[in-house]
Amino acid sequence: MGESEALHLVDFKNLKVSCGNCNLHELCLPRGLDSSDLEKLDRVTRRVRPLHKGDVLFRPGDSLTSLYAVRSGCLKLYISSNEGEDQITGFYLPGEILGLDGVESDVHTCTAVALETSTLCAFPYKNLYEICKHVPALHDQMFRLLGRELSHENQLLLTINKKNAEERIATFLVSLSARFKGLGYSATEFRLNMSRAEIGNYLGLTIETVSRGLNRFQKIGLISIQRKHIKILDLAGLRGFCSHQQSVQLKSGPSVA
Repeated sequence: MGESEALHLVDFKNLKVSCGNCNLHELCLPRGLDSSDLEKLDRVTRRVRPLHKGDVLFRPGDSLTSLYAVRSGCLKLYISSNEGEDQITGFYLPGEILGLDGVESDVHTCTAVALETSTLCAFPYKNLYEICKHVPALHDQMFRLLGRELSHENQLLLTINKKNAEERIATFLVSLSARFKGLGYSATEFRLNMSRAEIGNYLGLTIETVSRGLNRFQKIGLISIQRKHIKILDLAGLRGFCSHQQSVQLKSGPSVA
């Protein structure tokens, strides 16, 4: 079944309720929209068929037809080199938007894959652009989303290029904590839907290094891990560990000897 066959119109009344649950207010319901604006969004918002683990949402070269809001689940975005090596560039949680990689050239440059069963809303890009011209609040929100994507990319480059292994892992966990909190979820208890290997790929580390780092954080009482479930026991301590000075101090301390 093609994507166009898998989409169907969503009743906006139901969408508003589910947006309240999955924190899609920032795209669907920016402040200042009146009933007429909501009706315009209602006419173009569509629900994508559920993706199962390993299903591909889009690939490099696919035409940009829609932007996607994650309703549930988690997806990863990665680019592939000419040598066939993959580099994960981001993980997308409920309430977050993906598909912006195709805005510049009207074709996607990355591959988006579901890490678990996931549901999404699709906002047809061509229609969305037209609506944005008449709905300033939505237009402004699109620019904020683009700015956020650039900020995430810059943070990834900074993390990989300027931090050691333990600092990268700590920064990754703190970043996830902040994102979950911003989306209305717990900042200290959440699932790591990505594998250790995928975290390592994203951070430029081996799976062994990621496992050692997580085990060390658990040993010194910063986190508790049960399979994919993580609980941050000392968020302030984990934030402090993001800096080189703190990581050196903990490395030399008796608790990690």
